[in-house]
Amino acid sequence: MATKDLIKRRESLPSVFNDFFRPWESFFDTNGGSLFNNLNPISVPAVNISENKDRYEVSLAAPGMKKDDFNIDVEGGTLTISAETKEEKEEKDERYTRKEYSYSSFSRSFALPDWVNKEKIDATYENGLLKVLLPKTEAAKQAPSKHISVK
Repeated sequence: MATKDLIKRRESLPSVFNDFFRPWESFFDTNGGSLFNNLNPISVPAVNISENKDRYEVSLAAPGMKKDDFNIDVEGGTLTISAETKEEKEEKDERYTRKEYSYSSFSRSFALPDWVNKEKIDATYENGLLKVLLPKTEAAKQAPSKHISVK
């Protein structure tokens, strides 16, 4: 029997595992009809890193947060940006009380080059964008640039 025929034969046979897990597919399906449709997916904000002669800039898209939600730490050669938000809503009526809770968090870590001046790192948060400015050391600013030809 040729390999091609064997592959076709395997594909045409029903899988015991597929049949076993089929009832759970609709339970965990995120495309419709699922118990979990209203849950927010776990997400990590998009990050952009740029460089110019004087500094690196890490921009992190995190709309809807407050500047107090962020923690920015430098430990050794690692920059860690993390955030945590909690929200609680309560609605009271004569017959019932309804509470909703929301929680989200993320953490991103980046290796810092040796030529970052760790003492002068600065951060701002405006219009949903966190910017962490990583100034270069004087030696890094004055280092000559070099073009490398591809052979």
